[in-house]
Amino acid sequence: MWGEATTRAERLDETDQRLIAALRRDGRAAVSDLAAHLSLSRATVRARIERLVSRGEISGFTVLTRADVSSAPVRGMMMLTIEGRATDRVVSRMLGLPSVQAVHTTNGQWDLIAELGARSLTELDETILHIRRIEGVQRTETNLQLSTRRPSARL
Repeated sequence: MWGEATTRAERLDETDQRLIAALRRDGRAAVSDLAAHLSLSRATVRARIERLVSRGEISGFTVLTRADVSSAPVRGMMMLTIEGRATDRVVSRMLGLPSVQAVHTTNGQWDLIAELGARSLTELDETILHIRRIEGVQRTETNLQLSTRRPSARL
């Protein structure tokens, strides 16, 4: 395992890491803007992006729309402990709820983490109660997201 992590780190040099950081700030940045920011030629930036994508270091680009943010302004993270082998059934039931944005498996104290988004606190509360009633859900804890900070879109 250690050798695997070292090999990956060796593949991503400082320039690759800076390029990925710039793309995280603005995935739509023009190659010319990235090149200027990184003090590289456009051809070098384009080649590095293509190489990072082909090697799987960059697995995709995404967009957040106004609807992603404004249609569900009340957001929370719900951690769940699941009883026995009920995980697949619980995940399936949760993904059928409109306020459940995503469900992640995890290790440690919690078995699942659910991203919740609702139009109001009342709607979020109803979703939380509904999830707690799903057979196999043993214990939960929910935290409201008060604000979200992302890397600046400026290069």
